[in-house]
Amino acid sequence: MPLVSVLVPSFNKAQYIEETLQSVYAQTLAQTARIEIIVVDDGSTDGSPALLERHQDRCTVILGPNRGASAARQTALEHASGEHIQYLDADDLLLPRALELQTEALAASGADVSYGDWQRFTRNAHGAFVRGDVVAKRIDAVDADPEVACFRHFWSPPAALLYRRALTARMPAWHAALPVIQDARYLQDAAFAGARFVHVPELVALYREDAGNSLSKGSNKKFVRDMLTNGREVEALWRARGALSEAQRHALEDTYGAGARMIFEEDDALFEECYASFCDVGGRGMTRWPVLTHGLTSVLGKQRATTVLRALKKL
Repeated sequence: MPLVSVLVPSFNKAQYIEETLQSVYAQTLAQTARIEIIVVDDGSTDGSPALLERHQDRCTVILGPNRGASAARQTALEHASGEHIQYLDADDLLLPRALELQTEALAASGADVSYGDWQRFTRNAHGAFVRGDVVAKRIDAVDADPEVACFRHFWSPPAALLYRRALTARMPAWHAALPVIQDARYLQDAAFAGARFVHVPELVALYREDAGNSLSKGSNKKFVRDMLTNGREVEALWRARGALSEAQRHALEDTYGAGARMIFEEDDALFEECYASFCDVGGRGMTRWPVLTHGLTSVLGKQRATTVLRALKKL
């Protein structure tokens, strides 16, 4: 069995990382294969380095300044020796058979990325984390083209994905300029690198929500800015190959349109950027929300247009 590298970026996750590491130690794969664990502490100030000292007999611990999750993951990757790469956020959990199931799927299929089902791990009204919805989505159910699927509506947390090292070697580095959606972009980059995907129809990971790991919930403006930047970069990659396909055009319309809808009441300049990109890929029908919004604003003004649009959302 191949060596598997589990790469854990951590910033101020002292209250969770012990449980996360224990979930790696408990992997059934460890009975028949080697697992290396590399933890990169990204300048934590909550006592994490002292806690991690207790794990140095089982983990490689790298301490560094705060440079962000993308830089921490990239540093861990550069120190990894495994043939397979498992990224694991410091507050998420692997279920005991995760690495066993994922490596078996890659070996049997010859694929480059295996992805399993995952479950939300959400804080309840009493402050305890409890298991929530199970997400069991297949990439080919979203779109036959993995590039479109990963750009559009297919996403899994890093804990539910296992990459071949040979694939990561031909992928770009983690995208530090997209701090909110960096993990989604990394999955997109895998598809752009020609990755073949295989689904593991078993629960492999718990994705902890409401623990400071969901950057997309922290700032609507930052999230939309990342969506727009990512969309423009992906659009440029697609256009460099020739004319956009219908699937690519619709995926871009959806992304720019969603950004316009999310930011309309918050930031006029960012709304106009999303709207312009929406129109550039052909999204002009008056039944489309961004066009309707832009038209109403030009006629009624921002305040009255907002009132009308809020009423329309309730219909």
